[in-house]
Amino acid sequence: MFILAITPGSGFDPAKWRAVLNSGVDGFLIREKAMEARALLEAARWCRDTAPEVELWVGGRLDVALAAGCGLHAAEAYPEAPEGLIPLSRPLHHEDQFDTRLGCAQLLVSPVFMTPGKGAPWGVARLHRFLDSAPSGPRLLALGGITAVNAAELRHPRLDGVAMIRALWQATDPRQAVTRLKTAGSR
Repeated sequence: MFILAITPGSGFDPAKWRAVLNSGVDGFLIREKAMEARALLEAARWCRDTAPEVELWVGGRLDVALAAGCGLHAAEAYPEAPEGLIPLSRPLHHEDQFDTRLGCAQLLVSPVFMTPGKGAPWGVARLHRFLDSAPSGPRLLALGGITAVNAAELRHPRLDGVAMIRALWQATDPRQAVTRLKTAGSR
């Protein structure tokens, strides 16, 4: 199970970021909309130096992603990046978006469970119906309200893993949270 940690948008905090980067996550998405380009690039480089084995993504800044040598997560309103320029990640809020996003490296299916400030959740049944018909292609990660308790419900051969915010950043011990999640996801 691939686990993508997404920063909570509260700015660069080296101690917290290090704890999550070193928790056993496979990927790390810096989604810090308030950070200026220079600070975002410095944070991305810090992440590369701190955990070079963790796949790195930057949200919404093609210039920073290119300079840092990492992937770009482009939100809904983001213009298309030239194909093949950079690994691209996009949200998937509805099934009918899938065909237009087949060229992406990764899609975040969201929200799966109830999440503050997000729309109606997909739920497990809808997610599984979608996954049953999804051809091979981009990495598919479930996002939204996922915990070690409900992660086991998501298991499906076409689902590659999960993306998480609160469950990691609010955990007393992010490493323990990742271990519980990987154990729950493999049962």
